[in-house]
Amino acid sequence: MKVLITGGAGFIGSNFIHYWMKKYPNDKIVNLDILTYAGNLENLKDIENNPNYKFIQGDICDANLVNSLVKDIDLIVHFAAESHVDRSIANSQDFVRTNVEGTRVLLDAAKNHNIRFHHVSTDEVFGALNFNDQPFDEKTPYDPHSPYSASKAASDHLVRAYYHTYKLPITISNCSNNYGPYQFPEKLIPHFITNLIENKKVPVYGEGKNIRDWIYVEDHSRGVDLIIQKGEIGETYCLGGANELTNLELTKIILKLMDKGEEMIEYVADRLGHDLRYAIDFSKAKNKLDWEPKMNFNQGLKETIKWYKNNSEWWKKLKKEKGA
Repeated sequence: MKVLITGGAGFIGSNFIHYWMKKYPNDKIVNLDILTYAGNLENLKDIENNPNYKFIQGDICDANLVNSLVKDIDLIVHFAAESHVDRSIANSQDFVRTNVEGTRVLLDAAKNHNIRFHHVSTDEVFGALNFNDQPFDEKTPYDPHSPYSASKAASDHLVRAYYHTYKLPITISNCSNNYGPYQFPEKLIPHFITNLIENKKVPVYGEGKNIRDWIYVEDHSRGVDLIIQKGEIGETYCLGGANELTNLELTKIILKLMDKGEEMIEYVADRLGHDLRYAIDFSKAKNKLDWEPKMNFNQGLKETIKWYKNNSEWWKKLKKEKGA
């Protein structure tokens, strides 16, 4: 099989490429990435000379380029997205362009060649939960609260529209917060880990009461794989980590694992429109695909901390060059 992966130089995309090439070594992968601030070819340095892997630097909004790449492709796995909420609040233009228009360009190319299309989305499209609400599932109404989540919601709707209108063979996954190796150091977990390695304080929004569900990136990759192999065309599957924690609880776990005290916490002004809680019910994926997360959260954090300690050149370079 020949697979086009968009955004494959980013955190989740590069982990997925490593996963796929290990599991399906005979498949050919084309990685299309424009290499914005979060794209990093260092994530894939160990496979750059593999004959079954090819990197193309380019924009998913470039219809001519996209159409030239998909002519002999069997599957598109669409990770490419602007994804940082704070950046979307500061300036939403790039988010609408990449996440909405870029997805449309890819869908048109897939339609023209009848290519199987998997779209990777987020739980943030569902809005926010109160403390006692039931977790998000595939039937939860969309209610995005940030420019980022609104752009992802729009792209999800476009993907479904191409299924209903053109019978394009699509699936969608909505996942909770990912963590693991190669994550850009502005994101919460790597930001805190790298700050503590440098003996800097960690910034906690508000009182740290906001709740997130965390999924180890390899569990996410495995879930996407199962959806591609066994998922029903036209269907959506939610992938969660079964790890609901307040940001303060998460911070204290990281501090403990890194032998740091709570004096390293710095409380900062809360984010605009900060959603209170995300949580995912992954019963459908479990019942239909026999998928559930395997990584224990504390063990996953230990592995992640170890990776950042062992790859300081990787993240220090990013912090210096890209202001993470």
